[in-house]
Amino acid sequence: MQQPRQETLDILQRLISFPTVSRNSNLDLIDWIRSYLRGRGFVTRLSYDETSTKANLFATIGPQKEGGLLLSGHTDVVPVDGQDWHVDPFKATITEGRVYGRGACDMKGFIASVLSRVTAIDPAHLDQPVHLAFTYDEEVGCKGVRTLLADLKAVGIQPSACIVGEPTDMRIVRAHKGSRNYRCCVRGKEAHASRTHEGVNAIQHAARVIGFIDMLSEQMSESPEAQSLFETPFDTLQTSLVQGGLARNIVPRDCEFTFGYRYLPRTDPDGIFEQIRDFGVREVLPRMQRAAADADIRFDKLSDNPALSPSMNGELARFALELNGAQGAGLGVSYMTEGGIYQQSGIPTIICGPGSISQAHKPDEFVELSQLAHCERFIESLWETQARPATPIQNIMTNKEQ
Repeated sequence: MQQPRQETLDILQRLISFPTVSRNSNLDLIDWIRSYLRGRGFVTRLSYDETSTKANLFATIGPQKEGGLLLSGHTDVVPVDGQDWHVDPFKATITEGRVYGRGACDMKGFIASVLSRVTAIDPAHLDQPVHLAFTYDEEVGCKGVRTLLADLKAVGIQPSACIVGEPTDMRIVRAHKGSRNYRCCVRGKEAHASRTHEGVNAIQHAARVIGFIDMLSEQMSESPEAQSLFETPFDTLQTSLVQGGLARNIVPRDCEFTFGYRYLPRTDPDGIFEQIRDFGVREVLPRMQRAAADADIRFDKLSDNPALSPSMNGELARFALELNGAQGAGLGVSYMTEGGIYQQSGIPTIICGPGSISQAHKPDEFVELSQLAHCERFIESLWETQARPATPIQNIMTNKEQ
């Protein structure tokens, strides 16, 4: 089995020791990475969230010119609360060819591989700049990357291409589904449970909307995309949370539920939401208002993370597939990443990183040592391409239709 460098393992151990669960600050980790990169010749800048307790780190080395390659990873991890871990989740454990710990594959293994191999960069030989981005709050709605991109736009920085290091078993992923989440608030009218005709039962009317969502979900599953890149070749809808009612002897006035929508890159996500909203407003609400004029149904968008479309990254994917360490082409993935947001900002993007998504967010999360070794070779190959003029990276922005 191929082994990663000891420096990569040392850095990964350090990164895992920072408990950067999304509810916590990531500043200690960011400060450590910033100091590490500054000591190796990188120019760095920070962009903060509104509380100034979380930050993105953007770092650049090489010639001061437009374009260049961006490698990106998020620094936050999901909670460990209530999970049955057999090792300390915030202390890396190396055993049987694996590194265990929260974030080992999602996605501190990638970050450690990148940081380890920046020592292989010779700035004097770079023909194009190399950029690194480490973001906050990816796990709770891809918040940090939006702040990062706004900051880069303000100072006129636009990389030519981006590789997001989410766990793909080092396979090149060109597409992922988009994700939206909505909240529906239903307001009815309270009444005594013995006089239900005098009230408007918010839970029951919310259930009608939920039933409509379920019907749409079934219709989607019956119309899969032909020759799809995706293992699940259709859009999916689900109701995920429901709250309502005060007591069993009160007609409930309020009910609130959230629903999520995962959609293929070619789908117009607005169209499905409009169907759900129109059903609630045109079919359910009038019936409620016949009994209570102030009854209401309100929809709020909670998150909106665009899909990654393969229509813009063909040349980048072909370029990456030729590099040492890449494990071949992958299908589209159903999980969401920051890649769609980078692409939406005009940066062709692919996904490729060490580890398996099947290990992410679970107790005893791990990354295989062999995957880290593959990632190291892949990154070193990327550095070599940035030292050559006229590589595909330079032309990707002018060849968006692949």
